[in-house]
Amino acid sequence: MRHNKKFNHLGRTASHRNAMLSNMACSLIKHKRITTTVAKAKALKKFVEPLITKSKEDTTNSRRVVFSNLQDKFAVTELFKEISVKVADRPGGYTRIIKTGNRLGDNAEMCFIELVDYNENMAKSAAKKTTRTRRSKKSAATEAPAETTTEATTEEAPKAE
Repeated sequence: MRHNKKFNHLGRTASHRNAMLSNMACSLIKHKRITTTVAKAKALKKFVEPLITKSKEDTTNSRRVVFSNLQDKFAVTELFKEISVKVADRPGGYTRIIKTGNRLGDNAEMCFIELVDYNENMAKSAAKKTTRTRRSKKSAATEAPAETTTEATTEEAPKAE
């Protein structure tokens, strides 16, 4: 019986799996977004998120622990200098998986896995959503011209000066 054995082996030996996850994590850190299968992305998420959490504390020991997993000096430097600064206030959930459909050759489920704070498109759309309020369409239609007139008057004022 396989009670509490939830680890996805991805059809590989332990050494091959560790090398693959290490390489994928380095690529994710360097490029901020990679395309892969959903199963690999879920395994990568479990692999890379503790490393990002570890990078928030910039000590010699944490650098050594992260380097022992990644085996890439440039990826470790980027992780500690740029990414850890950007995710310093985030309590977790540093990566996002976006499914993109199936691959043509073997019909495998494909996806993007990306670092959350580095996608400007998602950040802009999230900012737009927060500004909206729940009101009826009549009031929104009446408010829209009022907003444009206030913007027009504020734009004209600096031109007059």
